[in-house]
Amino acid sequence: MGWSTEKTEVDAPGGGPEPAAVPAQGSVPAGAAAPTQGGAQPPVALSPSRASDFMQCPLLYRFRVIDKLPEKPSPAATRGTVVHAVLERLFDAPAVERTADGARALVPVEWEKLLAKRPELVGLFPDDVDGALLGQWLAEAEGLVDRWFTLEDPTRLEPADRELYVETVLDSGLRLRGFIDRVDVAPTGEVRLVDYKTGKAPRPQFAEGALFQMKFYALVMWRLRRVVPRRLQLVYLGSGEVVTYDPGEADLRAVERKLLALWEAIRLATETGDWRPRPTKLCGWCDHQAHCPEFGGTPPVYPLPVRATADPAGGPGVAPRETQSLPVRATADPAGGPGVAPREAQSLPVRPAEGGSGPQGRMEQIE
Repeated sequence: MGWSTEKTEVDAPGGGPEPAAVPAQGSVPAGAAAPTQGGAQPPVALSPSRASDFMQCPLLYRFRVIDKLPEKPSPAATRGTVVHAVLERLFDAPAVERTADGARALVPVEWEKLLAKRPELVGLFPDDVDGALLGQWLAEAEGLVDRWFTLEDPTRLEPADRELYVETVLDSGLRLRGFIDRVDVAPTGEVRLVDYKTGKAPRPQFAEGALFQMKFYALVMWRLRRVVPRRLQLVYLGSGEVVTYDPGEADLRAVERKLLALWEAIRLATETGDWRPRPTKLCGWCDHQAHCPEFGGTPPVYPLPVRATADPAGGPGVAPRETQSLPVRATADPAGGPGVAPREAQSLPVRPAEGGSGPQGRMEQIE
């Protein structure tokens, strides 16, 4: 089907904020709980990335959303940010000028813009005396942009929206928000949501985890526009593949139920201070090993108040077991490496999605 050039608008509750008006990390919407000591506060909304964080590892979610521990920028995530910016800016030009050469020329331009906003990114290549590493990194970004031209023809596309910030509040009171890379609208009104991925497409058994983000956005758009998106499209620049999925109302209702269960689990963990680590192969990419009990670390003191839980035996309420106060004994690595903390049994109401994201991607902008 063809996709129209007509511009459409999404009105979020209260007036539809532009990206510049997105609540900053740690901001509190009207009616939300006030910050506590040190500026920490309970979570107030879900984005796809933060929902995936909790499903991957509740303790990681806590470190990012509540403790707001700093993370080192990675070359892969930063490259993803630059490539996304290029693919967004490309559509500023008339259709006939949207060429691969022109897009490649935007890569160093968008890198310099990003560097001006985030000067700490100069440290991505600390030992790059002659600039060879940066040059290779930029060339890799240009290669990803080149590959996109083999998957889509920008001269035949006129997106209705690019980098669209969306936010809605479900009937339950749960606030959902995020950025959609591209929204296409067909002449007949069908909506297609498109997301660019700078990594490789996951194996089929892990495809559902990748589609979760898109179904999240489809649910938000459905609630905002009262129209179920006709198609969800993931464009994998790392492997040159396009994955599509056509959702129905039943899909989106199932996603809503999952998000409600997930939010309830987050609410319970927030109130009790009981955030369990969930070790996976992705732990090797985590910046927070020094604070993780699984690696012999100790989390920061929990900055939010916790409520006592009832004693199952009928005794007085007791404070919950908190991960930051656990004595963790490292066990010997059979291979002779440094000791690692043992994995503890977990009981999460939501089963994490398989095939979570690794170091590929772009820097997340919202909570």
